[in-house]
Amino acid sequence: MAARAHDMRAHDIEGYVIVSADGMLANADHIMPDALKFEGDKRFFASALDRVDLIVHGRNSHEHQPNSPLRRRLVLTRAVSALARDPSNPKAVLWNPQGAPFEDACDFSGVRSGTVAIIGGPGVFGMFLDCYDTFFLSQAPRVRLPGGEGCFPGVPEHSPQHILSAHGLAAGESLMLDCEEAVNVTPWRRASRCDRAVYASP
Repeated sequence: MAARAHDMRAHDIEGYVIVSADGMLANADHIMPDALKFEGDKRFFASALDRVDLIVHGRNSHEHQPNSPLRRRLVLTRAVSALARDPSNPKAVLWNPQGAPFEDACDFSGVRSGTVAIIGGPGVFGMFLDCYDTFFLSQAPRVRLPGGEGCFPGVPEHSPQHILSAHGLAAGESLMLDCEEAVNVTPWRRASRCDRAVYASP
């Protein structure tokens, strides 16, 4: 199917992930290990999601936080043809990108403007690489997950930083989240919203 472009300038698009030194967000079993869980990063992530208007993720990438039931979300799935309410969560919409464009999914969710947070997994992150206004890349430099699951398509052949740069984002000043373990978060920002591509659905 040919890609279809959709203007997303009504929304600010942000991404959030924590990765190991080798760019992995999960181990070889596709599970986020305890070695990648740090209180400082968890506080940063929870605070960020509390201020956004909509969360976007795959079926296996739920954040599991105390305020999660209060948040509107799009859950990517092939189980529906286009868009449907999630019978198990009144705040969630099931979205098949092959059946409906992003803006239609946002409208269906009742979020026609505001900030959207993309929280994974790798395929979902990859869909929005040319659309992020800011991507918050947290990294645990003392953790390595050989054979794990890369945060973006193309990792580990390329580093997450290389991929973000290749898609037009530039690193800002890092913030230390855990001094003992040297865990930090770096905002990667696009120079201008005018430089951001429109979203292309599959």
